[in-house]
Amino acid sequence: MKTKKGGRFKSPFKLKQKGIEVIGKWKTVPIDPGLFADEDFGDIVCLEELTEYKLVSSSKVGKVKEKKRKAESISEGNEEEEEPIVPPKKKKKNKDLRSKTDKNVDRDAAEIDAPVDKESKYNEIIKVANCEDHGHVPENISSTKDAPKKKKKKAAKNKASEAQEALPSVTTSKKVKNWTTKVLSASTDQKADVSAWKDLFVPEPVLRALSHLGFSAPTPIQALALPSAIRDGMDVLGAAETGSGKTLAFAIPMIHSVLQWQKSNSSTTKNDSVSNESHQHDDETRWENEDEAEKLTHQQVEDSGDEDDASFSTGCVKVLENFEFDSGDKTHTLGSHKKRPLLGLVLTPTRELAVQVKHHIDAVARFTGIKTAILVGGMAAQKQERVLNRKPEIVIATPGRLWELVKERHPHLSNLRQLRCLVIDEADRMVEKGHFLELSQLLEVLNDSQYNPQRQTFVFSATLTLVHQTPARVLQKKHAKKMDKKTKLELLMEKVGIKGKPKVIDLTRKEATVETLTETRIHCNTNEKDYYLYYFLLQYPGRTMVFANSIDCVKRLSSLLTILNCDPLPLHANMHQKQRLKNLERFAERESCVLLTTDVAARGLDIPNVQHVIHYQVPRTSELYVHRSGRTARATNEGLSLLLIGPDDLLNFRKIYKTLEKSEELPFFPVETKCMISIKERMNLARQIEKAEFFNSRAKQHNSWLQQAAEALEMDLDDDMLMGKKATEEEESQKQKMLKGMKKQLKHMLSQPLFKVLMKTKYPTQSGKLLLPQTSPGISKSALGTVSKQQAKKKKSIQLN
Repeated sequence: MKTKKGGRFKSPFKLKQKGIEVIGKWKTVPIDPGLFADEDFGDIVCLEELTEYKLVSSSKVGKVKEKKRKAESISEGNEEEEEPIVPPKKKKKNKDLRSKTDKNVDRDAAEIDAPVDKESKYNEIIKVANCEDHGHVPENISSTKDAPKKKKKKAAKNKASEAQEALPSVTTSKKVKNWTTKVLSASTDQKADVSAWKDLFVPEPVLRALSHLGFSAPTPIQALALPSAIRDGMDVLGAAETGSGKTLAFAIPMIHSVLQWQKSNSSTTKNDSVSNESHQHDDETRWENEDEAEKLTHQQVEDSGDEDDASFSTGCVKVLENFEFDSGDKTHTLGSHKKRPLLGLVLTPTRELAVQVKHHIDAVARFTGIKTAILVGGMAAQKQERVLNRKPEIVIATPGRLWELVKERHPHLSNLRQLRCLVIDEADRMVEKGHFLELSQLLEVLNDSQYNPQRQTFVFSATLTLVHQTPARVLQKKHAKKMDKKTKLELLMEKVGIKGKPKVIDLTRKEATVETLTETRIHCNTNEKDYYLYYFLLQYPGRTMVFANSIDCVKRLSSLLTILNCDPLPLHANMHQKQRLKNLERFAERESCVLLTTDVAARGLDIPNVQHVIHYQVPRTSELYVHRSGRTARATNEGLSLLLIGPDDLLNFRKIYKTLEKSEELPFFPVETKCMISIKERMNLARQIEKAEFFNSRAKQHNSWLQQAAEALEMDLDDDMLMGKKATEEEESQKQKMLKGMKKQLKHMLSQPLFKVLMKTKYPTQSGKLLLPQTSPGISKSALGTVSKQQAKKKKSIQLN
């Protein structure tokens, strides 16, 4: 065998398709006695020849061998009882164990006819070939250890295949912990009535999934988009408010399109579809498990690395039994672009949104057998390439990573002419000038060399038809165009490459925000924003998202609120992708929690029961304001949006107010001024601690880097180059004492009840101390309740006047 880089095995025979079936008997050939005089032929026992045989497929040969193994295993078992165990005998024991597992394969062979040939290839993972050197014990021990594991694996897979026969269309996948699971597992026990969906031409397996998810009726955007997309095959431009179900409005037509393609190609690939039904579960579990995927697609058996070392050290060759499977797989991949090309592509602006869209599509396509894959930055590109090797029909991606893999000419992304559906989610953001350069390059390829006239394009966003008033100075220019909804959509269609007449659905209000959203504001100085933010978080606990315009601001707020025991969860682009997803999951799990985030989480994320959105800094555009506020008040639920407006934010606030054409002024959020004195004390002390800790850590980091660099260059370091003066031990200890003192003082402050006036102190406890919670019992009133009460009072006073 030849080895490639990365430990892959390359067979000298490219396509091992034919084998030999023995019909007659092996006949002994007489040997000339003079031949034994030669020392080289001293080990010859006998020569046999076979004349009666026929050529058959290699899989059938396996069946014949299995029967022989059964007979051998009985005799071998008896021999082992009589004789002591010697390394070569252990091999026989290993054979015996293999023969037992082969009985399971035989049992399956009786139940299923055609698919078993391939299944036996999947099931037998590793076979140890005959080695010249039998005396090495480590290799034999490793091989015998391996055998029981194989037996367990096979038994599990056999059971799985039996279960799969009962439910051929269901593809089971691992339950992934995600913020979308709460939304998607709404009703698992009771199946919802989905008769309202039937008039929208929704495929049967999708209806079944919708019933399981508890989606009894479509939302307005879904009811309008589905018939045009499924029945008429039109391109769709959809604008609907946040939380209105736009994901399913493009996911269902895409799944329908893939199912239609599969139907039309089923006549040519009938055999493939039959085999898929029988071992669909086997494929799924193998694909879900990353280690298994590595073994089967790359031949890198990482888990049994020690075994590999042992076998190579003895000079033996380890033959992979699934060599045949691989060669068969190669033949499958030769025509796989024709058999299973990429049919659906979804492009999203953020990684978190891509993860969410994948979960939604998987939930709706659970009974179809359609495979999906996700391609986003921040995760291993090699893993994503392996996922693409499985030929998923639908890919959800961010433009950067997708373009990277397209440039590398990945086989599954090389032929985009067969793409049936292209979705651009949050399209207005995606085609903005100066953003997503890779997307414009990708669209250029899709609309030029890889153009498919039958391709459907779906473009969705909550702010698709939101138009900014063009400044007067711009309109004075020669070729200036006054932007309106029609011209904005025409420009968008041109960029995306929609050539026909699409179906345009606009369900947005003039204000662009949702009716159930209560919008409020607080005017204050820039340095006072921290006070009001802390006040709100203490007075109205719940699931709150705090948006800032910069990463530095998020980092500062995160350390400040951590010092004040608010346990915030940060989310920004400089964080590792795993940590970003983990923080989103934690935020969705906790009932009362704060998520400090930049605009990375502004678009599309469907986090359940977000009660408040606070704009710590006013967003730079009205689109961002709509999307940020849209994280709350989703799917007819109520929510509150609070703007903290400082002197620097006034210009942006006026722009937003003008663009969204607000008829009424935003109400001011009511604040209890009595509590603000103690809040300011706490916050000021926390600021001092944060400042001291920040400068200490920054100075340490800077100085340690300089010292390392100086040591590497063998230079002396001047004290002037170090950040901050080099403090003596006394000064350093004094600083630490001050910091400890401030922390102790803050701890005492935090232990005191903040809202003293509201507390009732009638009933002391047995210990004589009154156990007061951090916040008042009046907190049970929500922030929405306090705002609505204030507005009601205002109305009354106006009526009296």
